[in-house]
Amino acid sequence: MQPSDVPLGTGAHEARAPGGAREATTYPAGDGASGRPASGPLPALYLGHGAPPLLDDPLWMGELAAWSAALPRTKAILIVSAHWQTAPMALSATRTVPLVYDFYGFPQRSYDLAYPAPGAPDLAARVRALMPAGEPVLEREARGLDHGAWVPLMAMYPDADIPVLQMSMPDLDPEHLFGVGRRLAPLRDEGVLVIGSGFMTHGLPFVGEYFAGRPGAPQWSRDFDAWAAEALATGDLDTLVAFRDKAPGMPYAHPTVEHFAPLFVTLGAAARPDEAPRTAIEGFFVGLSKRSIEAR
Repeated sequence: MQPSDVPLGTGAHEARAPGGAREATTYPAGDGASGRPASGPLPALYLGHGAPPLLDDPLWMGELAAWSAALPRTKAILIVSAHWQTAPMALSATRTVPLVYDFYGFPQRSYDLAYPAPGAPDLAARVRALMPAGEPVLEREARGLDHGAWVPLMAMYPDADIPVLQMSMPDLDPEHLFGVGRRLAPLRDEGVLVIGSGFMTHGLPFVGEYFAGRPGAPQWSRDFDAWAAEALATGDLDTLVAFRDKAPGMPYAHPTVEHFAPLFVTLGAAARPDEAPRTAIEGFFVGLSKRSIEAR
């Protein structure tokens, strides 16, 4: 298959010669940090993670790099990706292990990319402690970061010197994921950057002509993006939760909903999820909305 046909999130396999592995570390203040010292809790982010071609897009790379440079200093990163759903909830390896290349049809260089970020065992222990007895958390010691995690982090934190932990989504229920985010909220006071990684629209089967070079975006993608922007700006969580029924552009914008679902973890982790987040990135890439937000 050609990249324009790739249904990202399928055909996962383990790393091919990533190299450069590091030992797992804890996350002391300032370790691998960038940006200014935090004067309060870190924000929670929701971002579009694209795919390996993102790394060849100077505009998008510049937007992500500028965003991370403006963020307060980060001690560790907890990321929830659209590409890992398993129940019960699980945490990825707390040491550096090979990446997951969960895509196919791309040039070999895409499979040779490495992101040897340190592991975050202390953060894993903290996440487990924050979850109630009825929300078990499994450990997946052999699972590396998937492309929903390492592609955007490669753009935002290219030195790979900040400890990273990936957490799975236990399901795709917006209210449950919002509740998970609420439990993760204290981490923001501890210097942890909580990231939900997805894509504001993800109708890959319907954007072949945009992969082929057509500019702009289909109407369904523009309509969904505008609807989401308004709902976020007005803090209308009930409308966002009901996106399957209320959002224009469905089901084309999200034939499956795993790329929208991480938004609810982000909003749950925000101190005031009913307040308008800051839009950090907007626009379209191969017809899909890049809209990314920073919630306080």
